[in-house]
Amino acid sequence: MTEHLMILTGASRGLGLAVARQWLQASGHVLIALARHPDASLADRAQQQGSRCLSWALDLADAPAAAQALADWLAAQPADAFASATLLNNAGVLSPLGPIGASSAAELSNALRVGLEAPMLLTAAFLRGTEGWSAREAGAVKVLNVSSGLGRRAMAGSAAYCAAKAGMDHYSRAVALEEAQRPHPARIVSLAPGVVDTDMQVQLRAGDPAAFPDRLRFVHLKDAGLLDSAEAAAAKVLAWLDRADFGAQPIADVREG
Repeated sequence: MTEHLMILTGASRGLGLAVARQWLQASGHVLIALARHPDASLADRAQQQGSRCLSWALDLADAPAAAQALADWLAAQPADAFASATLLNNAGVLSPLGPIGASSAAELSNALRVGLEAPMLLTAAFLRGTEGWSAREAGAVKVLNVSSGLGRRAMAGSAAYCAAKAGMDHYSRAVALEEAQRPHPARIVSLAPGVVDTDMQVQLRAGDPAAFPDRLRFVHLKDAGLLDSAEAAAAKVLAWLDRADFGAQPIADVREG
């Protein structure tokens, strides 16, 4: 029981890919990388470091199927297989910027399915699947949800994304209360990673100012060099995961230390 398990969504680009690469730098780490189009290089990186990477090509818009795949895999693992187990819900979707009435039902549904429904269903499957594991008894089962400042401060033109992240925060609070009643609780944190230079930031800077009044704020962040690289943000997320007090507060922000 020396391996450490991480299940990571959105592992093929941006923050998720950076987290995956850094997680696989250590030996004895096992990564299940969920993405619509997995990054084939992760398996090679894992092998070089004495770790393992399982890439699952899944669309989180079909959250029940993704959760079932995770449940089936967890059920097949021995209870003492891993020294620790972490679910890191990172994937999110920014629907087209603009008033909610300008978005299609399909676009809004996709943003909420990927950004909120999938994390909830995966968390439920993960907590059920690790029940009775040695890692649970050792206090080494964790859920880290990648949230956003936009879940805590509303912004015009991005209602679906704001709603998904706010929902993620609040379901994390509720799960933390539930787990606190259990003899061997999992620990959960919804963590805002700061402002990260990813494809989502490119979308925000390219928004129509008439439909997205905060566009210039994101242009300024880029021009002023105030964005973290994906690699720097990933290091902060993984450092938070390793904190001794992880889960003491279910809502956190890397900028507030």
